[in-house]
Amino acid sequence: MRPPQCDDYRRKHHQCIEANGKQLAMLYAALYTIALGGGGIKSNVSGFGSDQFDTSDPKEEKAMIFFFNRFYFAISIGSLFAVIVLVYVQDNVGRGWGYGISAGTMVVAAAILLIGTPWYRFKKPRGSPLTVIWRVLLLAWKKRSHPYPDHPSLLNEYQNAKVSHTEKFKCLDKAAIIEDNAFANENKNNSWIVSTVTEVEEVKMVLKLLPIWATCILFWTVYSQMTTFTVEQATFMNRKIGSFTVPSGSLSAFLFITILLFTSLNEKVFVPLARKITHSIQGMTSLQRVGTGLIFSVIAMIVSAVIEQQRRETSVQKHIQISAFWLVPQYFLVGAGEAFVYVGQLEFFIREGPERMKSMSTGLFLSAISMGMFVSSMLVSIVDKITNKHWLRSNLNKGKLNNFYWLLAVLGLLNFMVFLFFAMKHQYNVQHRVKGDKELENFNDGKVEDLENNWIAEGKMEL
Repeated sequence: MRPPQCDDYRRKHHQCIEANGKQLAMLYAALYTIALGGGGIKSNVSGFGSDQFDTSDPKEEKAMIFFFNRFYFAISIGSLFAVIVLVYVQDNVGRGWGYGISAGTMVVAAAILLIGTPWYRFKKPRGSPLTVIWRVLLLAWKKRSHPYPDHPSLLNEYQNAKVSHTEKFKCLDKAAIIEDNAFANENKNNSWIVSTVTEVEEVKMVLKLLPIWATCILFWTVYSQMTTFTVEQATFMNRKIGSFTVPSGSLSAFLFITILLFTSLNEKVFVPLARKITHSIQGMTSLQRVGTGLIFSVIAMIVSAVIEQQRRETSVQKHIQISAFWLVPQYFLVGAGEAFVYVGQLEFFIREGPERMKSMSTGLFLSAISMGMFVSSMLVSIVDKITNKHWLRSNLNKGKLNNFYWLLAVLGLLNFMVFLFFAMKHQYNVQHRVKGDKELENFNDGKVEDLENNWIAEGKMEL
């Protein structure tokens, strides 16, 4: 399964036997299987978790807000374990042990998941969301020449719609126009001839997510620098604590410690404080969280540029390596931003997406992370070509990495302005407004009408 071990003599003379094609094929098959399994877990676990809460129950609605926070807290614990323990094990004991420990934890995780089966709430699958989307788009295109009905109530299944009809993306309403009145009853049941208002509105909900999705990509481009150039920076800095040299990759522990800190403060400090200010169950809306994270990312790139310039000047002019712990501020800022963006973005895509498309909504959220990594690679290629590789070099002392960070800061600021434009125009599907926990309890006491009248009288709720 692997080439023979390389002794010191062969290593010194560069005579180690490399892995052959079959051995590499097995390695890549294993790695891509991990990616396949990770895609299955990540796109379903958060949606399935949110299914366990009944959003019609105010107490469960309130608990669901903290679910996303705690969910990401748990993920960050795993990431912190990986960069502190597994990195050390792989470097000093062996990569086989690193992968073996990971495999063992997944066996335990699968067992715990199965044990909880009797207590889960399951929702029946209602067909492929992609089929619904393509069908609505196709029918809207085919009927583009048809006039709009005099009133939306004439659209197919308007009275039985599970999602209220909206005027946005009105061109898609044509997919729900019944063409032949003589065969109206027969056509209503054929989804390839006419869509329902519910299906059309679900597609509209997906389209409303796309601008926010696009403006979140650049945050993950910034985040990717923490696992690439920032780690490279650390190799050119003093990483010693006494006689112990900290591995460059382990410095990202500060990133995850910050995430854990802010996710904890989010639940205990930020949300309760925001509730008092906004009189909302959520405290901070999901888009407010994302916007806060984007601001943190811009500040992080400015700080990164300043520190890198100082590092390079000190190293080149004075031949002194500054401490690697000067990288902690940029880890802190990006970690704080991620705590807000990840939770806010995940919550936004699940709550604002169609009920039966939660897995697809989560997949859309995860694709923003992937796109961020691709954009990072694309920017590096473009910058290399334009600057003739003067900015980004393997030897950072000969390059100008700080200029690349300044570029990301400018792009981040422009991106935030675009995000702000779309965020201010976005209308949430459902918003509950409360004054405090005592009023929240009134929902369960059947005093909804009295509570709403009080809000109207106090000017906290529009009629």
